[in-house]
Amino acid sequence: MHVTYDHQIFCWQEYGGISRYFFEVAKRIQTFDGYEVEILCPLFVNKYLKDGGGLTVRGRHVPRLPKTTRLIQAVNERIVQRTLYKKPPDIIHETYYLNRKLASGTTKSVITVYDMTHEKLPQFFSSRDKTKQAKRTAVQRADHVICISENTRSDVIKLFGIQPEKTSVTHLAASMIETDQRQLPRITDIPYIAYVGLRSGYKNFIGLLRAFAGSEFLKNNFAIVCVGGEAFTSSERNQVGRLELQQDRLIYVKGEDDVVAAVYRDAAAFVYTSLYEGFGLPPLEAMSARCPVICSNTSSLPEVCGDAAEYFDPNSPESIAASIERVVTTPARRQELVALGQEQIKKFSWDTCATQTAAVYRGLV
Repeated sequence: MHVTYDHQIFCWQEYGGISRYFFEVAKRIQTFDGYEVEILCPLFVNKYLKDGGGLTVRGRHVPRLPKTTRLIQAVNERIVQRTLYKKPPDIIHETYYLNRKLASGTTKSVITVYDMTHEKLPQFFSSRDKTKQAKRTAVQRADHVICISENTRSDVIKLFGIQPEKTSVTHLAASMIETDQRQLPRITDIPYIAYVGLRSGYKNFIGLLRAFAGSEFLKNNFAIVCVGGEAFTSSERNQVGRLELQQDRLIYVKGEDDVVAAVYRDAAAFVYTSLYEGFGLPPLEAMSARCPVICSNTSSLPEVCGDAAEYFDPNSPESIAASIERVVTTPARRQELVALGQEQIKKFSWDTCATQTAAVYRGLV
């Protein structure tokens, strides 16, 4: 069986959950008997593909330059469509949402839906953002839809009117790298809460800031260390000032997987304030790094974290603060969450994800 993964996510994401997902799944499926796997991305910025991992990658790595993403995307789309029509694969697994199918009619198409945030929380997205329309079109024309959680599958069926038998669930897994702890110094000597990933909109970083501002204990004894996303914006710094938080207690670090591992390693806890997640990889990453997890009680997060997290209402700064205080002031609870986390991460593996994905391909061909 010939399986092709398209260019979309790899030509604009250097690192990140979606490109990691396809990288981990593809490199496993290529080892299965009867499968020929390739990533078709003529020009890519993705660092996972650059490192290879034994994958067949039809393309070349280019540096990410300002204002080139749309150009690279357009070049890739034209070349990929021509290639797929010339030699149609059995399966095209599209890595993001396109309004039209790039492969010929003989090729079966699979689309993965990561979340329904645009549909559930439209107030956080620009009216110029066309993701919602492209997603609906891609899902409705696909031969099969993979969802990364039962919560997301339920939302897809309900909001898009998709037949349940056209859908399936394959959970993701954490991918923390092994690091030499001696090479990773502490980020700060101040006890801190870890925050990983994007901060704007529905990610609700402002909820964490408000929780700190409302807690004399937290704002006087802890810092917040953020990794991932962009450096703090002037708007965020202004918000910190308005909330009367100390600027030096808000720390941003930029780096790759080893830096993220260091942040998890020394944190008093990891806090995830998102209002909605299709799955939520950072909590599993934190668990794998033996970091206590405190997170929102919404969407897919209880499904993914199970009993291995302290939960709060993300719309209530008071609830967020109370949950953080409860964990960081109670060593026994921290140890309990670490132990529960070690058990919880065993429920999720890339091997299982790849096996289930390959089963979807077999069912279509």
